Amino acid sequence: MESALNTGDTAWLLTSAALVLLMIPGLAFFYGGMVRAKSVLNMLMMVMGALFVVGILWVLYGYSMSFGDSYGQAGLLGNITQYLGLEGLMADNPEVTYPAMAFVAFQAMFACLTVGLVAGAVADRMKYVAWLVFAGVWATLVYFPVAHWVFNLAGDNGGWIFKYGVIDFAGGTAVHINAGIAGLMLAIIIGKRVGWPRTPMKPHNLTLVMIGAALLWFGWFGFNAGSATAANNTAAVAFLNTFAATCAAAIGWLATEKLRDGHATSLGAASGVVAGLVAITPACAAVSPMGALAIGLIAGVLCALAVGLKYKFKYDDSLDVVGVHLVGGLVGTLLIGLFATAASPTGIDGLLYGGGLDQLWKQAVGAGAVLGYSLVVTAIIAFVIKVVIGLRVSKDDEVAGIDLAVHAETGYEMGDSGGGGTFAGVGHAARNATEEN
Repeated sequence: MESALNTGDTAWLLTSAALVLLMIPGLAFFYGGMVRAKSVLNMLMMVMGALFVVGILWVLYGYSMSFGDSYGQAGLLGNITQYLGLEGLMADNPEVTYPAMAFVAFQAMFACLTVGLVAGAVADRMKYVAWLVFAGVWATLVYFPVAHWVFNLAGDNGGWIFKYGVIDFAGGTAVHINAGIAGLMLAIIIGKRVGWPRTPMKPHNLTLVMIGAALLWFGWFGFNAGSATAANNTAAVAFLNTFAATCAAAIGWLATEKLRDGHATSLGAASGVVAGLVAITPACAAVSPMGALAIGLIAGVLCALAVGLKYKFKYDDSLDVVGVHLVGGLVGTLLIGLFATAASPTGIDGLLYGGGLDQLWKQAVGAGAVLGYSLVVTAIIAFVIKVVIGLRVSKDDEVAGIDLAVHAETGYEMGDSGGGGTFAGVGHAARNATEEN
């Protein structure tokens, strides 16, 4: 059979995979700038550690669980053994316009990024080993099954959320609602940071936050437009809508800050950017550019207000994973039911375009199912890890700084020892000098 391989589609999908990979260090910088100086390396390591662990699991069985044929007709889980170790995926597939491995690589970045998002909720206080264990177990029991529900489009063998008719082009449910509610549950179970909320815990490096937000925005075009899996009109619409919604969300967040606090901040601008990106993710191929502006503006305002909920309800979500990702994901997913238009590549009308309440109901069912499943399973995973190995570092290590206690490093070396060798080597030399004296 003649190959259907299209070099343009292949190039775009591989480029998009690289763009999504860039989002992961971008997320690390975004989160790292928001924590205190004594925790910045640990935050970077949590995000990158999730990348390492989930990347391995994706090759071993994660892709098969997510994109293998469903067991039966329920659409709940992919066949774990179908692509175990990615066997059988290196040959050319004459039925699609890109190599199977290009799609495997693209979706691998989604899996790694989603787990990394959860880390922001428990910054400053989680054991690194416990985090790595959580990352691997949560990816296996939560992300891979949910990715199958949402992203496996293989007809009768696909996921149930897709077959039910929920629109989620690039992961409002599977990525953002999923990670947002997981972050909330993990933050509640691990407990509040020492001194929170009485002690000020301001971002230590807003420049790093802005750099991280910029990298996320840049990479997100691969996240959303790349989900078209082709260099086509759908990718172009998703690209422009992603840009428009993000601009509107940043303005919405800044306006909310100005009216509420009297100041429009750089942290607000960066957070508004991310809120807009989150909200347009499920909707980017289902709405018009005007719909994208509306979704972005609404998300910017609501997410700016939602980050204050942690003070009202007393949960310590360190870096506002709930306010941005859970709320933003819900906003974007549900507003598809209002703003979807048949003129878009998705071809479905929402309520405001004469489509009635049917699509809004489907969106609510999809969002609610992912939220409920992730909430319950995340709580079980966290409780088991807490009992078996413990979730958080000691109070003394948290107060002194998790970077030094866990990684034997500091993010900023201000003394004379900063000029040579590794931190470990400097420490070893210092101990020897003390012993000699």
